[in-house]
Formats: sequence, structure tokens, C-alpha cells
Amino acid sequence: MKGIWKDKEWREPAVLLTGIGIANFGAWVYLIALNLIVLDMTGSALAVAGLYIVKPAATLLTNFWSGSVIDRVNQRNLMITLDLLRAVLIACLPFASTLWLIYVFVLLINMAGSMFEPASMTYITKLIPEKNRQRFNAFRSLIDSGAFLIGPAVAGVLLMMGTPVTAIYLNAAALFVSAIILSSMPKLERKKGDEKLPERMSWEIIRADWRIVIAFSKRYVLVMTVFFLFSCMMGMATAIDSQEATFSKRVLGLTDGEYGFLVSIAGSGIIVGAIVNTVFTKKLTVAALIGGGSVMVSIGYLVYAFSSSFAGAATGFFILAFSLAFANTGFHTFTQNHIPVDVMGRTVSVYSLLEALFIIITTAVIGVASELVTVQPVVIASTAVMFGISLLLLAVSFKQSKESDAAEFALEGERPSI
Repeated sequence: MKGIWKDKEWREPAVLLTGIGIANFGAWVYLIALNLIVLDMTGSALAVAGLYIVKPAATLLTNFWSGSVIDRVNQRNLMITLDLLRAVLIACLPFASTLWLIYVFVLLINMAGSMFEPASMTYITKLIPEKNRQRFNAFRSLIDSGAFLIGPAVAGVLLMMGTPVTAIYLNAAALFVSAIILSSMPKLERKKGDEKLPERMSWEIIRADWRIVIAFSKRYVLVMTVFFLFSCMMGMATAIDSQEATFSKRVLGLTDGEYGFLVSIAGSGIIVGAIVNTVFTKKLTVAALIGGGSVMVSIGYLVYAFSSSFAGAATGFFILAFSLAFANTGFHTFTQNHIPVDVMGRTVSVYSLLEALFIIITTAVIGVASELVTVQPVVIASTAVMFGISLLLLAVSFKQSKESDAAEFALEGERPSI
């Protein structure tokens, strides 16, 4: 990271990475602290689990319309507004006196977060030239990995020294700092002919935008198939992760301390994978990253699912965590290179909504199945499905890459004829 600050071409991307890193670091602190606040307030594990249902619910409430806004406004200003809004809402959390009021705040915070992701994806695509995107995304994976490791560690120290409320305020401060950093970024002026936000949003505009996304998906079937398959694979991973603690306790017979150590091994796998990915990213194609990385993530889950000991589970955790950096770098680069910026907000928002629906359904099915049968067979079956999806993703991503190269498929800056 130090070297890119000296390169004039990389100064603005480096500033953006700093803002993203600070926000992600604060998010991990907030997540751990909020879990403890709800657990202390209610004493209910179910109440804590409800926090994880709120996030996909927020996506469902937001993403069917938010893309229409994202593609028509200045994305930098929108990102700043969303950061400040989340900072204020998070700062208000300690004053929430009931569980339902906490859920309302968390819902609003996650709705803002659901808008922030496609807005940032669009802004990054405009800011970063295509030749630098893969390297930028590799650095982003490294920063995300660092936040994954440092955030919980800082939260632990804060909880030992003070209360969860202190950690909550730290996250609010982190988002405020992120907003200040984003304010130093260029606005990236809109091009002539770009759509403007109407004075009043209507269902007609939202339906028209959905038709644009559907038409784009039909025109570029392979591109959106890759996007959809990756979303399904990550959705399966989220659903399987919902049984992680139960699997570790009931199948592997781990103590709380051993389970914590298992999670730390995953953390080390993420940071090592991110470092290796940053070093070798220029030598790997996007198809190899997204397809090969996804297959390796699935293999890690399979090793974990079939394990009967701590060593086997640790090996699986390290493999899947190590491979995530490659898969995510490939996915972000693929999205930026193949979805035009003028429809990116709408397209990413719509597919994120479908992913949220998929996560809710698969998590419920896996949860019920684990109660009716036993945990390990359900986890094995789920990881087998995930592995099948990743193999299909590998095949489709290489097919799309070959067709793209043959047809000189260049979408950046081009408005699709739909």
C-alpha cells in the first residue's frame, strides 16, 4: 500500500481504500458490540439471531427501488450522505430502550448499507481505469481481511476496558471519518445524456428500470449468469455459516475456546490469501480468479463438512478463507468490467435483492433440516450443492471470457441498446 501513495495515478484510489477500510473496521466492532447489547438486554439467543435476519430483510425493502436512485445521482455525494446517516443512527442505538426499537435502528442502518454497496461499486468503476481495477480490488480484499482481523480484536479490548456502548460509538466515529475522507474524492461529473433523478419517484419509473435490467440480462446472458451463479454460491456459504456454531459444538465437540481458535484460523487464512492475491493478481485472469477461487472456496467447505476433528475443520476453514480473497477480487473486477456504469446501480441492486431472497430461503431450509435430521448430513448436502454451483460458475466464466475476447467485448462507458 505504501508504494501506491507515491504513484500519482494511485493517490485517489488509495484515499478511497483508506475510507473503505476505516468503515469496514468499524462495522466489525459494531457487530460484536451489538450482539452483546441485545444478549444482555434479553438473555435470548433468538433475539440475537434476529439481528442477522434484519440484514437481508433490509435488502428486500431497499434494493427493488434504490438502484433507480443510485444511477441518477452523484454517487460520491450519496456515499457521504449514507455514511453520515449510518453514523447518526448507530450513535442513537445506545438510547434505544426496547428490543424492537433496536431492530428498527438496525433495519434503517442496513437499508443505508444496502444502498452504499452498489453506489460504491458504481463510483469505483468510474474512478478506476480498467487496467488498474484488478489490482485495486486485490488491495481492497487485503484491507477487508485486515478489518476482519483487527476489528474484533479492538472490540475485545474495548469490551475489557469499557462497555459495548463504547464500541458502538467507535463505529459511529469510524463512519464519520469515512465520510470526511470521501468528501476529498472527486465528484466525477456526469456525462451528457445521463438520466437525472425525477422530482418524484414513481412505480412507473421503478418498473421501467426493472425492465431495463431484464433486457440487459437477456442481451448479455453469460455475463449475468456468471454474476448470478457467484451470488448463489455466496448465498449458500452464508446459509451454511448459520450452522457453523452448532456444527462445531455438536459434531466436532469443540469447547468455546476451541471454536474461537477455529475462527481465528479462518482469519489467518483470509489475511494470507489476501496477501498472496495482492502479489500475484497481475498474473491471474479474472475468469481464473472468480471461477478457480470459487471452486477452492467450495472445496474448503467440503473439507470442513466431512471433518470429524478439529484438525480437519481447521484445514477446511483455512482453505475456504484463503480462497475468498481471489474469488472476491475476480467478482468485483468482473462486475466493473462488464456492467456499464449507467445501469450498474440498478443491475447490482436487483441481483442483490434476489441474493437476499435466496439467503433467507436457503438459511430457513438448512435450519429446519438440521432440526429434523442431524447437522452434519445437512451441511454435507449443502456444501455439495455449493460445489456444483462453483463448478458451473468455473465453466461459464471461462466460456464468457473466451467469447468476450473473441468479440472484443468492451462495455465500459457504453450505453447498452436496450
